[in-house]
Amino acid sequence: MTTPVCTSASTAAAPATQTLSYPSFASYMRARQSVLLRTARSLTANPSDAEDLLQTALTKTYVAWERIEDHRALDGYVRRALLNTRTSQWRKRKVDEFVCEEMPEPEPTPGGDDPAEQQALHDAMWRAIMKLPDRQRAMVVLRYYEDLSEVQTAEVLGVSVGTVKSAVSRALGKLREDPELGLVR
Repeated sequence: MTTPVCTSASTAAAPATQTLSYPSFASYMRARQSVLLRTARSLTANPSDAEDLLQTALTKTYVAWERIEDHRALDGYVRRALLNTRTSQWRKRKVDEFVCEEMPEPEPTPGGDDPAEQQALHDAMWRAIMKLPDRQRAMVVLRYYEDLSEVQTAEVLGVSVGTVKSAVSRALGKLREDPELGLVR
């Protein structure tokens, strides 16, 4: 329910909020957007969801821009925002997606490797990765898709390097044992 509020004409004409502009944020976003989008895509199954996830994380970063003291650590801040936002979305989600038995195949292109086989391998790999627990999936994505070192992965996730090593090792073991990936090899 809304409450009616009376204002004078002079206050009604003035803008209610002040819009801040951060040129450094805009340049950071232009420089790092593709890398961060790749991270977001690895956290979601749908490219459109990845774009929404990145937009939300960048919005959170923009709001906190003045509070971020070390701008050299922005990638870690945004990655953490991506992971936290994705976790929140996952917790709140309603299951309204329907799984289909067969994925549509892309049109074959002449020459080169068979795109159908490449797509099948890609799809099988992502299905296997999506079966991993959230924490292991995040570590595998940061280590192998974002090409971060074990130390950098540990810093982004706020865990020890040993935790990263053991979790990634267990995740790779699960991926090696995945029957669907065994068929594609």
